[in-house]
Amino acid sequence: MGRLLRISDAANFAIHAMVLISQANGRRRMSVMELAGILDVSEAHLGKVLQRLTRQGFLMSRRGPGGGFELARDPHEVTLLDVVSAIDGPLTAGPCLLGRPLCVSKRCAMLGVLKKVHKLVFDHLEGTRLSDVVEQDLHHLSTAVH
Repeated sequence: MGRLLRISDAANFAIHAMVLISQANGRRRMSVMELAGILDVSEAHLGKVLQRLTRQGFLMSRRGPGGGFELARDPHEVTLLDVVSAIDGPLTAGPCLLGRPLCVSKRCAMLGVLKKVHKLVFDHLEGTRLSDVVEQDLHHLSTAVH
């Protein structure tokens, strides 16, 4: 069966890494090794993703002791859609769930729901900033402690 959404593993890594880097923003840089360990992903793959985000102006990197990655842009100005688009290009609706180029019927039985899911995901990514996720995480932690 085809994928419902066309968000690559690399874009998924990018979102999660950007959130982690946002959480540390201003306090310290995060290394590829540290991020890959937290996310349980390949350092090599994540390193390529982070370099791409650096080339596109989302991150700054520094080599050597105390080096790593930090935000290059204000987390209030970066949406999750910005991050996904930086890695995957424009977000498009997924293909036929059966992997067919043409539907065998005159009308796809799943088209309506596929369009709704795509719009829901697109709207969420477009309307959610990195700062929103960080603030949500902090709120979650503070309510869990009390």
